[in-house]
Amino acid sequence: MIFRQLFDPASSTYTYLLADAGEAVLIDPVFEQARRDCALLHEMGLTLRATADTHVHADHVTAAWLLKRRLGSDIAIAEAGGAQGADRLLRDGDAIAFGRRRLLVRATPGHTAGCLTYVLDDETMAFTGDCLLIRGCGRTDFQSGSAPALYKSVHERIFTLPDTCLLYPGHDYRGATVTTVAEEKQFNPRLGGDLSEGDFVGAMNNLGLPHPGKIDIAVPANLRCGQPEDGATPEDEPSWAPLSPTFAGFWEVPAQWVEENRDQVQMIDVRDTGEFDGPLGHIEGAVPIPLDQLADRAQGLERDRPIVTICRAGGRSAQAVVILRRAGFAKIANLAGGMLRWHGLGLPAAGAQP
Repeated sequence: MIFRQLFDPASSTYTYLLADAGEAVLIDPVFEQARRDCALLHEMGLTLRATADTHVHADHVTAAWLLKRRLGSDIAIAEAGGAQGADRLLRDGDAIAFGRRRLLVRATPGHTAGCLTYVLDDETMAFTGDCLLIRGCGRTDFQSGSAPALYKSVHERIFTLPDTCLLYPGHDYRGATVTTVAEEKQFNPRLGGDLSEGDFVGAMNNLGLPHPGKIDIAVPANLRCGQPEDGATPEDEPSWAPLSPTFAGFWEVPAQWVEENRDQVQMIDVRDTGEFDGPLGHIEGAVPIPLDQLADRAQGLERDRPIVTICRAGGRSAQAVVILRRAGFAKIANLAGGMLRWHGLGLPAAGAQP
């Protein structure tokens, strides 16, 4: 099984990718990170079967609708949450299948009325959303939250998992990534040890937390499973070429398109001079600017004309994209596979040796 823990720094949200036999599920995807998640799925050759939100979030907008539009994945969320537009309205005891594995659904209300915990079929991992955080828990003062219900959910539905079960939260604000049932039973300052329900309710009723900053935007959007109010797909992808996003965060452009549109772009070859004139040759019309000189010479490039960066295999030219971004350029893409792939496709190269 493939497992990845992904992070959105703006909301401190964790998104989890689980995959088996080429099929994947994403737990708690974030709208602004949809392109990142699509790139990761593409690079790993995975088909997204479903997105599964742990609850109707108040601090970020889910990417469930956007990923369904782009990848055809099902939207799964708790029936008790009241969201509209989902393909699967989940209840306690349901399961989400991916490949040969399953996520088992446990209803864990309290933070909100529709909170779910997803438990891997062998009970080695569980994804608790905001119900149980690392050494903490979600607040209970809005969205039909209930401190007594949360206490019961944690003790009866999460703490009854094996002590060694890894618990992955929906958020963490201090850099922690994972805990275990045994740790939280012993060390959680709100719910662990000998703390009673009365202790917990008293503490939760006196948190004095401010109103969530994005609640007025996030909750209405998440009740639509992340669909924008006007139903329009955001046009956040450049249109000057058929670009592909990478998980590393930059765009790649296919070699065949570059060959057919050389006059439309600035081709910057960041190899050393000896390589530019060496056995692999270079693309006719490319300008040689070694990578260690690019930052100093970037101001001599045209601002409005797209730039394609080139090197031997695509590594140095990827760094060139970063350098040019820092210099304020927007229309930049890396030549996928560099000159090695260019030659592999049989495209012409000036000065190339047999």
